Amino acid sequence: MRLETFNALPDGDARALLHGCCSSRDWAGAVAAGRPYTDLDALLARAGSEFAALDETQVLDAVHGHPRIGQRLPDDDAHASSRREQAAVADADDAVRAALAEGNAAYEARFGHAFIVCADGRPARELLADLHRRLHHDPATEAGVLRGELAGITTLRLRRMFA
Repeated sequence: MRLETFNALPDGDARALLHGCCSSRDWAGAVAAGRPYTDLDALLARAGSEFAALDETQVLDAVHGHPRIGQRLPDDDAHASSRREQAAVADADDAVRAALAEGNAAYEARFGHAFIVCADGRPARELLADLHRRLHHDPATEAGVLRGELAGITTLRLRRMFA
């Protein structure tokens, strides 16, 4: 999509597109309200500052829009970004997929939400190692890591949308 086209969209359409990049409705609304953007850098700067301003509840809204790492995803438009980002995991062997499922369950039990990681281009075993490492974080440290991973995924998706 061209930035000029995005700038000209009705508010609801712009919000819907942004919601596909980050599932926080508050974030999507704030970024849409910042239009028009002069260039992609301006959009990314606003997206980053709005993401940094999200409170814990709003961050968890963003988490809920992501499938679990290793989860089999439907072949539909709603999951296209996640399928692309988790492509290496989709091809992982059964042992790695089982270990990811077990690790996801342990992570959710410890932190109360799904494990989120920017998986784009990363092999399944690397993601599994990251999951195991992050299980040892204290909640405050993990909250910061989670926020960083979500922001990275959001930036990646915005860049793809305007590529």
